[in-house]
Amino acid sequence: MKNSLETKLGVFVILAVMAAWAIVETLGTVDLFSRGYHISAQFESAQDLKVGDRVKMAGVEIGRVEKISLTDTKVSVTMKLKSEAVVKTDSKAIIKFTGLMGQNFVAVAFGSPGAPKAEEGTILETGEQPDLSAIMAKLDNAAAGIQNVTKVFSGDKIDNILGPITDFMKQNSAPLTATIANIKTVSSQIAAGQGTIGKLIYEDTLYSSALSTVTNLQDSAASAKDVLATAKGVINNISAGQGTIGKLITDDTLFTSATASMTNLNSILSKVNGGQGTLGKLVNEQEFYKNAKLSLQKLDKAADGLEDQGPLSVLGIMANNLF
Repeated sequence: MKNSLETKLGVFVILAVMAAWAIVETLGTVDLFSRGYHISAQFESAQDLKVGDRVKMAGVEIGRVEKISLTDTKVSVTMKLKSEAVVKTDSKAIIKFTGLMGQNFVAVAFGSPGAPKAEEGTILETGEQPDLSAIMAKLDNAAAGIQNVTKVFSGDKIDNILGPITDFMKQNSAPLTATIANIKTVSSQIAAGQGTIGKLIYEDTLYSSALSTVTNLQDSAASAKDVLATAKGVINNISAGQGTIGKLITDDTLFTSATASMTNLNSILSKVNGGQGTLGKLVNEQEFYKNAKLSLQKLDKAADGLEDQGPLSVLGIMANNLF
């Protein structure tokens, strides 16, 4: 009997120890015998994070929260990681929650491949996630807003809004029916290619005309381009001194000749004005004018005398003068 009682007591103690160990392991509040290293991170808010909550990387548990303490303006969270967990110095820690009941954990990012591994006492950078209570408050506000909207569209108010529309539809049912029938007729005609719009949609005449117009415009543009090219060539030839116009513009020979001619003309006019030469004397001497006038008078008298003589007398006078 004694052995049986001691045996039962021993079994009970063993089961109690195993149950306590299972509870402790499940809650994660004590991690005394596992090896690892400690890192920390400083957050704006712990967001109901508790000692013993898990530390995860890509959903895999790599450690537990060992200590939570307040600093001057931050919340310092110390984490004990497993010795085989590889966390980089540029990894970022964020407090996240796994459900609406507030089960929080610390999520650690992988970090850069080339960054060194975190060691004992490394302080990680942190990122902040919206607090669950703030999210619930926003959801509550959204639900209240939706409730207010549903109150606005209550049965009475919906009747007040839709009542006039319903009355209008009833009073104008015939015109609305006719309008819908006309729209159906017009759409049918358009679908059949009738009317201006139907022809524009289904016939290629407008397209062909537009294509021909564009082709003519392209041909005209090409012709204008050729004309401009020809004009440019002519201008280039003139600038190069080719042809009559080019020589007139660029060659100084004509200018030199014209200058010499004007000089000679000026000299001749100066001589004429000075009374030199036959033309100068004709222009400037008065005696020559008087002699010419006297000769013309004599010639005029002789002509009058010849008119009075007969043909034989004229021949005789001429013969006497000649012989």
